[in-house]
Amino acid sequence: MKFEDYRIAPEIKRSLETAGFKRPTDIQFKAIPAIMKGEDVLAIAQTGTGKTAAFAIPVIDLLHSQKASSRTEGIKCIVMVPTRELAIQITEVFDKIGQHTKVKAFSVFGGVEQGPQIAQLEKGIDVLISTPGRMFDLVSQGHIKLNRIEILVLDEADHMLDLGFIKDIQDLIKFLPKNRQTLFFSATINEKIKKLAYSLVRNAIRIQVSPNNPVARNITHSVAFVGMDDKRFFLERVVKENPESKILVFVRTKVRAERVFSALERMEIKSMTLHGDKDQTDRLEALTQFRKGDTKVLIATDISSRGIDIANVDYVINYDLPEQPENYVHRVGRTGRGTQKGLAVSFCSPEEKTLLEEIEVYLGKPIEVVKISPNDYSETLDFTADTTYDLNALMKEVEEFEGNRKKKKKK
Repeated sequence: MKFEDYRIAPEIKRSLETAGFKRPTDIQFKAIPAIMKGEDVLAIAQTGTGKTAAFAIPVIDLLHSQKASSRTEGIKCIVMVPTRELAIQITEVFDKIGQHTKVKAFSVFGGVEQGPQIAQLEKGIDVLISTPGRMFDLVSQGHIKLNRIEILVLDEADHMLDLGFIKDIQDLIKFLPKNRQTLFFSATINEKIKKLAYSLVRNAIRIQVSPNNPVARNITHSVAFVGMDDKRFFLERVVKENPESKILVFVRTKVRAERVFSALERMEIKSMTLHGDKDQTDRLEALTQFRKGDTKVLIATDISSRGIDIANVDYVINYDLPEQPENYVHRVGRTGRGTQKGLAVSFCSPEEKTLLEEIEVYLGKPIEVVKISPNDYSETLDFTADTTYDLNALMKEVEEFEGNRKKKKKK
């Protein structure tokens, strides 16, 4: 079935054709008809499967047809998301698909002044995309009215729970009309997520798109066993051997991100960082430069591993292995998107071998090991442009890593 066969507005079909959307993905094929019928939907689908368009297309179609019949004004659809970057990205999707319609979408999020956001809200919008915290603040202040909401969308719901947004979500629900359509999208499902989902949806259509392999087939995985303090030298080698490649580097903490940035700077490699301590302007600038290819290396914490769509990422480097196995899948999902090939390379220090084992159990198969000869290992260290060696800093990193692992085990 093609999008041109769907009973959606010609204006939407025109936008989809311009954007190169011809056939729906699995999640779109299963979700769009149910949403157009007004059904509640509980959808479980991994990142990169086209979830945003799965709800954006029918929501825009519904609101566009209402505007044509002079419906009442006010926000009709709320989309809750876990991060600012995802809010902006989803707004762009709504704008692209709805560009020939009268449907107006707008995003609000923390980390920036709320004044301009309030001014735009007062002009009138149809779809509001927001992080729960900022939305709750503006609702409490009276700047957002939720009494006319017809559709509630929770996207990346599992990540919102991980970030501690459950109370904000539950508090916001109290302001929404009981007679509404609820669309619940999540990459994973567990008892906590089920409990939240079934407290929100009514007689929902359950859709699950989960291939046997949790990671896209067109991603090649490998792991290299290197010392904690030697990782920067191997990263330098990958970057310098692939000067035209777009490389996304994942680290464990904000401090680690800045340390890697400084190391690359000493090696005369241009990079940018993306993490929670950066203000919103800097975060958007980093994403923009990386998307455009002006900066080839982006160093990020897990804030960027969920939902963010960055085209043409050639390499994902797990500079630090993630402490949650499922985050490995979200990280590497930034490459090999669509029909493109991608490479995922993990650096595993002796302290991280347990994490690697957990990831391999989650994947259901071992990750191929890159064999590094003693000679190659020595050459990588010998020819680096970074001649600094801070033993105290290294010991502190190892102690921090071990300390965090012990705390988690106690929990």
